[in-house]
Amino acid sequence: MNVKSRAFAGAVVGAAALGLSVMAPVASADPAPGVYRVLAGVGSDTTEDVLSGLGNDVDGGSLIASYDATIYGSAKIKTRAAGCEIDRPNDSSAGITALNNDIDSKTGCLDFARSSRGPQNWGPNLTWIPFATDKLTMAVRQDSLLNDSDGLDLTVTQLRSIYACTLTQLNHTTLEPKLPPSGSGLRTVFLNMIGNPTLGSCVGTTQASDGKALDTVGDIAPYSVAKWISQTRGLIEDLHGDTVLGTIDGGQYSFPVYNVVSTAKLTDPTIAATFVGSGSKVCQATATITRFSFGTASDCGDVFLKGEN
Repeated sequence: MNVKSRAFAGAVVGAAALGLSVMAPVASADPAPGVYRVLAGVGSDTTEDVLSGLGNDVDGGSLIASYDATIYGSAKIKTRAAGCEIDRPNDSSAGITALNNDIDSKTGCLDFARSSRGPQNWGPNLTWIPFATDKLTMAVRQDSLLNDSDGLDLTVTQLRSIYACTLTQLNHTTLEPKLPPSGSGLRTVFLNMIGNPTLGSCVGTTQASDGKALDTVGDIAPYSVAKWISQTRGLIEDLHGDTVLGTIDGGQYSFPVYNVVSTAKLTDPTIAATFVGSGSKVCQATATITRFSFGTASDCGDVFLKGEN
């Protein structure tokens, strides 16, 4: 077992010692039908569970409504008692687009979008407010030769070649690299990290941090460390399947995660109290953030990062 594997094992054992491993999986992050909270948000599947936790914990569960990126059989969500039945946005980009559309149409159905990436275009309309940090690494199947006796450790250079489909075999195994869909924030973070190679035809698509989709020994995909630990602890629905996590250049890549709001509403008393500044309700909920295996952000609540989408 390599250093990274020992680190993950320690995290899981530590969680069990705290009694967290016996928690029932979260079947749905959506508020119960007919329950409408003050602020409604959609978007990233990487942060959907921690936002669900914040929704349940902050102000006694009356303030934040966070709607999952995907729920089987439920393609639409309803965020207000009157009207506001919309298609369920599945990932960071879809959530940000839904928020933008809501702002433009002035329908008032959404108040924030979850995002695991920063803005892709600069502009004044939206503000990305950091609230936590996650780490990214690679997942493979436990029974794969890619998971050798020392565990999986790949360099950024190797990963760039794997996703360009110029490195096609490793440890006597034909590689089958997978990525989340094009709108995924985790996909954006990963591709930026490895230098945005031109993707080869060997690259497949799967929902972000869904280990059950890695069903052949050559499968390899980026994975949210916070999601994997929460899945294996039983804190959220366990989708890790037979995956194990490796390392990238001997470690994990840390990245911020955000709640995106309309810049024009930064002075709205409810938005400001919930998201803005280190004293905001979300930034003060560190126990909830760390319970879902995210790191606390030193710049939690900052409002300097602006963008369009």
